Order: sequence, then C-alpha cells, then structure tokens
Amino acid sequence: MGFTQDLARQTAELRARIHDMPFNRELAAGSLSADVFRGYIVQDAHYLEGFARALAAVAAKAPGPEEIAQLAGSSHGAIKAERTLHAHYMALFGVSDAQFRNAETSAACDHYVSFLLRVALVGDFAEGVAALLPCFWIYRDVGQRIAADAKPDNPFAAWIDTYASEEFNQGVERMLALTDRVGAAADAASRDRMHRAFARSCWHEWQFWDSAYHRRGWPIAS
Repeated sequence: MGFTQDLARQTAELRARIHDMPFNRELAAGSLSADVFRGYIVQDAHYLEGFARALAAVAAKAPGPEEIAQLAGSSHGAIKAERTLHAHYMALFGVSDAQFRNAETSAACDHYVSFLLRVALVGDFAEGVAALLPCFWIYRDVGQRIAADAKPDNPFAAWIDTYASEEFNQGVERMLALTDRVGAAADAASRDRMHRAFARSCWHEWQFWDSAYHRRGWPIAS
C-alpha cells in the first residue's frame, strides 16, 4: 500500500465532507451566488500567489533535479492559473485589477498561506511536499466529482473544466507519485510530520471553502 493511500485513509472523513459542502454542491448545480463566487475567486487568486511561493521554496530543498523541475513547474502553473482562470472570472464579474490588489485577504486565506510558507521554509522537504499535496489532490477530486454532476450550461464551467481536465489530472498524479516516493524513503518521525502536515492542509482546504461560502473576513474583537 502506497504512502498516499495512508494519507487518504487518515483524512477520508474530512475529504468526504468537503465534497458535500454547500459551496461545492451549489457550484455543481450552477446555483452558487455570484457574490460568493466573486469573493472566492479574489481570495483564491491571493492564495495561489502564496501557494506558488511555497512550491518554489520546497523546490529549493529538493534532493535532485527531477524534483526541482517538477515543483518549480507546478509553481509556474499556479501563477498561470491565476492569470487565466481568475482573470476570466474577474472580468466576468467586474473585478478590476486595482480592486483585486486592494482586497484584503480573508483570515482563512491568510492562515492557509502562512501555514504553507512556514512548513516550506522551516520544515524539511518531505513535510513540505505533504503540505502542498492537498491543494492538488482535493481540487482534482472535487473538480471531477462536480464535472460528473454539473448541469448543462453551468456558469462556472471554466472552473469545473480546469480542475476536471486531463492536464490537471496528470499534474496531480505526478505529485502523488512524488509523495509516495518521499514517504517510502522517510523514517518514522518524518512520516509522522508528513501525516500532520497533510491533515492540516486538508483542514485548511475545508476552512477556505467554508469561509468563502459564508463570506467571512476577520473576526472583530468585542
């Protein structure tokens, strides 16, 4: 049994709940509020910039050129996604570049990015890989599930098609294979750190969508 299968078993309940979140159910039905999706796209664009930085930081710790190339390529891909998919929806929903740049990151976005960057910069290579994996894996699984259920002429078809695409799937499979290789070579203590990092990122994925759906910013002290 591969290491990623252990990770999947460990987080099966949480990942099942992500599939059943109102955000994803309504996105599949095409009934998600335009305001909710607009806010999500803005936060996701901010997130992907941080995610790309974390990928680059983990790539710098990679043991060999193959791993460096893979993670650096994924970092480039994250920026490309931000400039194409997000530009499409920001234009569609009337979000200007200035409005995007001036939009404050939500607490959920800030916490997720901060976690990834801390692990990427302070943790070892194996822990960094595990922390980065959920963004690939969960989005692929959610995208494929939604694509199977989405109604015709879904207004979010570009988003669905991106994450259900074979191109994205191939990138996810490469990341899963890398994680399996790293997990197989790691000692028990390192594998424990990988499990914790992976589970925490899965939680942040849930929190990000939940925050977007409920349009949460930063709690106000009272």
